[in-house]
Amino acid sequence: MSLSRIAARTLGLGVASGAALAAYAACEARAYTLREVSVPILPRGHHPLRVLHLSDIHMTPGQTAKQAWLRDLADLNPDLVINTGDNLSHQRSVIPVVDALSGLLEVPGVFVFGSNDYFAPSLRNPLLYLLPDDGTRNTIAPPLPWRDLRRDFADAGWVDLTNGYGALEVGGTRISFAGVDDPHLEYDDLGSVAGPAEASADVRLAVVHAPYLRVLDQFASDGYDAIIAGHTHGGQVCLPWVGALTTNCDIEPARAKGLHRHPADSSPDDDGSSWLHVSAGLGTNPYVRFRVACRPEATMITLTPR
Repeated sequence: MSLSRIAARTLGLGVASGAALAAYAACEARAYTLREVSVPILPRGHHPLRVLHLSDIHMTPGQTAKQAWLRDLADLNPDLVINTGDNLSHQRSVIPVVDALSGLLEVPGVFVFGSNDYFAPSLRNPLLYLLPDDGTRNTIAPPLPWRDLRRDFADAGWVDLTNGYGALEVGGTRISFAGVDDPHLEYDDLGSVAGPAEASADVRLAVVHAPYLRVLDQFASDGYDAIIAGHTHGGQVCLPWVGALTTNCDIEPARAKGLHRHPADSSPDDDGSSWLHVSAGLGTNPYVRFRVACRPEATMITLTPR
């Protein structure tokens, strides 16, 4: 066989393999999955609480399958919903998001926003996420109608934790919250929520979109039992047996998704440490709807007695 034929066949095999991988990645981006974890942070004698963690929905009006899947989550009857932002990806996304979450908006909830609630996404080479962060943020893109979304969430009774505090009594358990605005855009005001977590609460939860270490460090040292975050997409494109290659923030890839401790090497008995749950989220940039070895997810976090 001539070298030209070998080269042609090799090229053809490469193109076919690339097309197959792209098709798989596009399918996986639509394979919505419910994860379940347990976190032992309630006082003894309290009944377990089911907390639904939603993040990085990145909704566009035409994503009807995602809207239907979200709508069905209300059938799980969670006790509490925590939304860690990046709900929007289109100027006309507020109504689809609110409609998809309509059943869950009847449940007690808290929320913070991410960068893609504030600014429309743009087409970007995904390989750039593998390079060191140069600090450039997409703040020149058209603004999204985040004020409308905030109004609809708040009118439904969800607590806005943007650089502030909140409290809810859920199933006989009093939960105190602190949250910050998106650290990826440097909108977080850590000074506004600095200081010891409320000692009189039964459990103390901190909420943030992007799990930057400066935020995790403060919340852990202030005594929050758990920190709930999103943003990373779990790496979005992962390697089997290796995991995430990047997190789009300064948390290490090993903690790009799932339940961990912060600091990473701490134990539940260590002062100044917390549980950390990072959601891989439900969406992607609408221009690159690919996921590899990292299915889109929501998580049911069951809080149990210590």
